[in-house]
Amino acid sequence: MFWHKKRSQQTAKERNRYDADEYLDEKVSLFNVKRVLTYLMKAQGHLKLSLIFSIFASLASLVGPLFVQRALDEAVPNKDVRLLLLMALYLTASIVISVALGTIRNILVARAGAEIIHDIRYDLFSHLQKLSFSFYDSRPHGKIFVRVVPYVNSVSDALSNGIINFVIEVLNIFFIIFFMYKVSPQLATITLLGLPLFAVFIWTIKPAQRRAWQMVSNKGANLNAYVQESIDGVKVTQAFDRQKKNMDIMNELTDERNYAWMKAIYISNTVWFSTEFISQLVFSFVYIMGAYWMNPMASFGMLLVMGNYAWRFWQPIINLANIYNTFITAMAYLDRIFDTIAEPVPIKDVPNAVEFPFVRGHVEFRNVSFSYDGVRRVLNNISFDSHPGQSIAIVGPTGAGKTTIVNLLSRFYNIEEGQVLIDSQDIMKVTLHSLRSQLGIMLQDSFLFTGTIADNIRYGKLDATDDEIRAAAQLIGANHFIEKLPQGYDTTVTERGGGISSGERQLLAFTRTLISNPRILILDEATSSIDTGTEQLVQEGIHTLMKGRTSFIIAHRLSTIRNCTCIMFIKDGQIVESGSHEQLMAKKGRYYELCVAQYEA
Repeated sequence: MFWHKKRSQQTAKERNRYDADEYLDEKVSLFNVKRVLTYLMKAQGHLKLSLIFSIFASLASLVGPLFVQRALDEAVPNKDVRLLLLMALYLTASIVISVALGTIRNILVARAGAEIIHDIRYDLFSHLQKLSFSFYDSRPHGKIFVRVVPYVNSVSDALSNGIINFVIEVLNIFFIIFFMYKVSPQLATITLLGLPLFAVFIWTIKPAQRRAWQMVSNKGANLNAYVQESIDGVKVTQAFDRQKKNMDIMNELTDERNYAWMKAIYISNTVWFSTEFISQLVFSFVYIMGAYWMNPMASFGMLLVMGNYAWRFWQPIINLANIYNTFITAMAYLDRIFDTIAEPVPIKDVPNAVEFPFVRGHVEFRNVSFSYDGVRRVLNNISFDSHPGQSIAIVGPTGAGKTTIVNLLSRFYNIEEGQVLIDSQDIMKVTLHSLRSQLGIMLQDSFLFTGTIADNIRYGKLDATDDEIRAAAQLIGANHFIEKLPQGYDTTVTERGGGISSGERQLLAFTRTLISNPRILILDEATSSIDTGTEQLVQEGIHTLMKGRTSFIIAHRLSTIRNCTCIMFIKDGQIVESGSHEQLMAKKGRYYELCVAQYEA
């Protein structure tokens, strides 16, 4: 399936598919070209030096044929052994100098390429850290990942070696023209006759070549997105015995990518073939002209040297065609990279944002409404007021808007209507760092990173000591299973916490939240994967943790929420009931029905 909609015309649903191609820009973006130049300027020290070494290496190489001509036309006929040896020595010296300077140039270019890769990848990754949840909600993560690693690697050579080679090959063309006219103006003119024909061909094929490589980029991103999605969901795949269906989809995506790749290769090889054909045609005319049409006929040395220069003249042309191919491919990747870097950051500090002082914990929602897609409201005119030290439980059916409330409090999304205030301060007007550094957030997904148990707990407080880590784990009750592990707190867990149970992952996530010593505590289904015995330990930790802190708890288990100061029942984005457990049970409303259903279950 080919998608040619503009990016603004693609819906979030269309973007968030592994088989949906991204929008293709028909022309090279001048804005992106300017961005490329900014990265080149950062590495200009190494690039300038490499350019200087390249020029001298090229000149040393081009002088060599002149020594060959003099040896053949003067030393050999006159049997001048001394001159022959001298020319051989000069030729050897030119080759050694050219190779030595070329080697230094390659080292400098490699360093420049490493700098460019670092700067682009750093800027890209740094920007990804700032983008809002909505950006990740609307795109397959595989298509994001492919831009950070494979795409950046692909453009490195084009931006460092490619740019330098382009300049050098252009200079080589002028140098060679100078040497050719120095040897024979007539033969030099013959050599140049094929150049206009080649220029017309390149200009004609350029748009098709760019489109072809952009399509390769699209199909490769689709394939990468599906592979990552399949790896993340491999347990579900095996549980439902869906391997064959997945392989069929994989084959289809691979075939689409291979088809796009072969089409791009055919077009690129057409450029190479045309260059070779024109250059060989020119060589033939040079030899025919020199042997039969010149008067007097060119000497053997002149023909040999002009043939060498003609080959050297068209070699930069061929190299420029290859560089052009590489650059066209790189621009397809750069479009994707720079599009991501240019993605607006909606969740950021407003101008003149103030630093939040020490938070006491007075939280107020004033007529807050919100929708994720701009169409269907998830929250509709929500208002409530909680005082420092209170514990607020949020309950209700799935999709009612419970998690959205805590997401807005954490400013994971911008508030569309109304206000959220902490200590009478609008959270939209304070810095994100000063806000979130005083929040302790445990989301539904108890994500663990590759590293040790202690490293994952320390994620909540980077300077936490080992004693603080053990104290937090003991308070939560995580120490019981941690101390039974082979290396205890130094036990390594794999990505997403492989090797430990979901309940143990939640205990670690809760310990991580606890050690950050938050002023406002947010627990989103904190005990959903914890067994009854473990839950009692966690309840004790929660009770201790909530002292003196404002707490927001989303949970379905009554044991987690029944002792909260206030319980809010959310339905269809509105608060339909609120009060203590006893008050709501006495009303025999929605909350009462929920409790009865749990007791009966």
